[in-house]
Amino acid sequence: MSALDGVIDTRPLRSQPAFRRLWIGTTTAVFGAQVAMVAVLYQVWELTHSAVWVGVVGVATAVPTIVFGLIGGTLADAVDRRRLVLLSGLGLTTAAVLLAVQAAVGAGSLALVLVLVTAQTACGSLGSAARRTFVPRLLPRELVPAGVALNHVSFQFAMLAGPAVAGLVLAGWGLTAAFAIDAVAVAVSMYGVARLPSMRPDGATRPGLRATWDGWRFVLRRPALRGAMASDLAATVLAMPIALFPVLNEERFGGDPQTLGLFLSAIAVGGIAAGLTSGAVTRASRPGLVMLGAAGVWGAALAGFGLVDSLYPTLAFLAVAGAADTVSVISRGALVQLATPDAYLGRVSSVENVVGMGGPGIGNARAGLVAGLTSASFAAVSGGLACVAVVAALAASSPGLRRWRQDPGG
Repeated sequence: MSALDGVIDTRPLRSQPAFRRLWIGTTTAVFGAQVAMVAVLYQVWELTHSAVWVGVVGVATAVPTIVFGLIGGTLADAVDRRRLVLLSGLGLTTAAVLLAVQAAVGAGSLALVLVLVTAQTACGSLGSAARRTFVPRLLPRELVPAGVALNHVSFQFAMLAGPAVAGLVLAGWGLTAAFAIDAVAVAVSMYGVARLPSMRPDGATRPGLRATWDGWRFVLRRPALRGAMASDLAATVLAMPIALFPVLNEERFGGDPQTLGLFLSAIAVGGIAAGLTSGAVTRASRPGLVMLGAAGVWGAALAGFGLVDSLYPTLAFLAVAGAADTVSVISRGALVQLATPDAYLGRVSSVENVVGMGGPGIGNARAGLVAGLTSASFAAVSGGLACVAVVAALAASSPGLRRWRQDPGG
């Protein structure tokens, strides 16, 4: 075992060439998507100078993510998953090229941009669940948690680097170059997928509404999976803090945009630090118990964030919350991958994605509503404490989640 594995477990990258190629491609694609996201927001603002229309971009991505994510989950349990990801990747690349072309010719059409963004998101969502099934098919069971952790670390690095690079590209070369980077990144990411063997699901099902509902029922009937989804919802719906950042920044630090940026950076830095020291998490025999503990720490840290006034304690609490979120995501991802039979893995992955997409949006709406009725500090503190209470209740009432083990008998 490498000395590095005690910090972050890199065995999947060293021992499994197929996973290594896939990981490099996935990292590249996420980086390109972040560059494109900033470019889209920038172009919509330049076309409209309206915060409302910039917000519509969120709708143009959220709706197809949920709808086509569920469809893609059903398809992932019915057809060759490798082919599904390749076809969705072709759609992603085409949409990215068209975004670059419309920028290059100066089309200046808001409707065209929104249609292309919606189409690109739909294509990506169709292949998302199928792509998630690759890790447990490519890696031995004992390396699956490490594979999940490596994917999450690369995602967070791309989230940090992508927007920064986008700003430099937009300033130096413009919109066309930014969208072209995304097109190239998606095309490069397909190399690792194209090298995979056929990935047909075990016991392929017939796609349709019945199969989709069967996937949801499977989650609800399995205590470990049901508890994992409930824990994620408790953390995001009750304690999501992003909507409170502008208000608290105004109240505490005079609305300085630099401190507002530090709020987001602190969460990311904490998350990356936890990801880079995730070796112990990936080897934990009871990921459900680790996940519950991390969700509780997330809530407690955000309650602390609501109580303090000075900058360094504020950033420290947010960094702890970011670290706890990463531990929770890695533990939950490993549990979901290992506790789900291959025949259901596409549909269960799509359920996990819907929960992950819907929870933060609802949580930010809750935070904004409570802050409007009371105060931002009260919204943060009450949400954090409510999260801790609900997670504690889940831990007490879900022995199947607490005791679930990574070994085959779990």
